[in-house]
Amino acid sequence: MSTGLERLRGRVVLVTGAASGIGLATAAELVDAGARVHAVARRAQLAAERLGADRLATGLLAVHPLDVTDTAAVEALVGRIGEQGPLDALVCCAGTNIPDRRLEQLTDESWRALLETNLTGVFSCLRASMPQLRRTRGHVVVVSSVSALWPDVSGPAYQASKAGALALVRASAVEEHEHGVRFTSVLPGMVATELLDKRPAPPTADVLAKCLQPEDVAATIVFALSLPERACVAELTVVPNALQALGRT
Repeated sequence: MSTGLERLRGRVVLVTGAASGIGLATAAELVDAGARVHAVARRAQLAAERLGADRLATGLLAVHPLDVTDTAAVEALVGRIGEQGPLDALVCCAGTNIPDRRLEQLTDESWRALLETNLTGVFSCLRASMPQLRRTRGHVVVVSSVSALWPDVSGPAYQASKAGALALVRASAVEEHEHGVRFTSVLPGMVATELLDKRPAPPTADVLAKCLQPEDVAATIVFALSLPERACVAELTVVPNALQALGRT
């Protein structure tokens, strides 16, 4: 009987946001576990460089350029991947934020930019992948944020987009349960990624050292994906112990 990471061997997984942070760490860990990973990112060349020649040489990793806000491109890429074999899992890690994030600073453009990446991008990937995931009784993992439920300094637009992604996952899970598709929301606290550089005042080195690392969240995602089909982690919150408790940063 397959157990733990052995269940990931040969599974076809699409990971968004794979050039940095949580997406990069997740793609790397899945390849190392034997999954067949399609890593997508706007900066595809950077993703390939960071994932490394050794992983590319395994034949388990393919890197594709993709902007998740381009709905037509999402549909086309997922369709091409499906021609090689249907997806077993979709992991949505792509996300962004902005420095001028306070309500009084938000513009129509910045509001739409955050929602298009953090929420509509998830929807587009989910809609394009669902026919394949129904065939495989697959699994969707979406990286939301503790800020979806607990207000913090990430800004109203970011928090609204992450709350929307959480609601999207919850509602989709109810509808797709009859097709055997599992859904998981991962809600991290502060993670030491490039996104923190977009804070009005980026964290100090001391704070960054106490943050969650991308590999911590990737391990959480891989854990959820590695469970037997009879089990599903619906929502999982992970925070940096030295910095956060829920409701307090």
